[in-house]
Amino acid sequence: EKGLWFLQKGERLTSRHTAMVSPAIALAFIPFVVTLLIRYRHYFCLFYRAVLVRRVRDYLTGIPKEERAFQYILTHTIPGDPQHILETFDHWSYHCEYLSNLGPQKGILERLIYEKSPLRVLELGTYCGYATILIAQLLPLGARLYTVEMDDRKAAVAEKVIRLAGFDDDTVELIRGPSQEVIPQLKEKYGLSHVDFIFMDHWKRCYLRDLQLLEAHDLLLEGATIVADNIIFPGAPHFMQYVKACGKYKWRIHRTSLQYFRAIPDGMAQLTWTGLQ
Repeated sequence: EKGLWFLQKGERLTSRHTAMVSPAIALAFIPFVVTLLIRYRHYFCLFYRAVLVRRVRDYLTGIPKEERAFQYILTHTIPGDPQHILETFDHWSYHCEYLSNLGPQKGILERLIYEKSPLRVLELGTYCGYATILIAQLLPLGARLYTVEMDDRKAAVAEKVIRLAGFDDDTVELIRGPSQEVIPQLKEKYGLSHVDFIFMDHWKRCYLRDLQLLEAHDLLLEGATIVADNIIFPGAPHFMQYVKACGKYKWRIHRTSLQYFRAIPDGMAQLTWTGLQ
């Protein structure tokens, strides 16, 4: 009986000690949690705007955010005015719902299009058509842009936005399908023998695969320019490792920020195809 009494007494003391220690441990973690919240507050804000708000509004409206954005564009923009459409997209993304468009911070793409004056441009990842419009309005006379989007719903929105901006099929051809299936068909099915300029802004894990497909199907003219977005955030490390190691490209990184979040660092890779092994 005495042994049982000591055992019960010990259990009570242990339980009481645990109850006292647990709040102390929790209090010790508060500064750590606060530091994380402060340091990564912009990323938490991005998650809130890009994921949580979208899911709630998708549930309440029954339509995807890209379609909601188009409805706003349709009622607040000037048809046939590409620049006004881009500015309206920016206003929506800043003040209504976050869209992963190219955004206004990455003027390097505009500068390169203006400098290179490419005649055949390939865009991988049309999304809502923001970068498509930006590129199309800068192209020289007689140039053509081929833009690829695998998601049918986003492609449908992009089609309407591109035509609203005043670009017809002769200037912008929207191709629906996965990039790994479209790229091997560009020559035979779409009559695109070579490409002067490529803009990559689709799934980052596909950058390397699609770059190698472009090489394998001999679609890159010597001196062709490839611009890849979001190289730092969310990042495409395997793509950049290949570019740096293969010896086929001259490359540089343009430091910038994530679209509509100036406090989140990002970058664009600019590659020039040399074809050297």
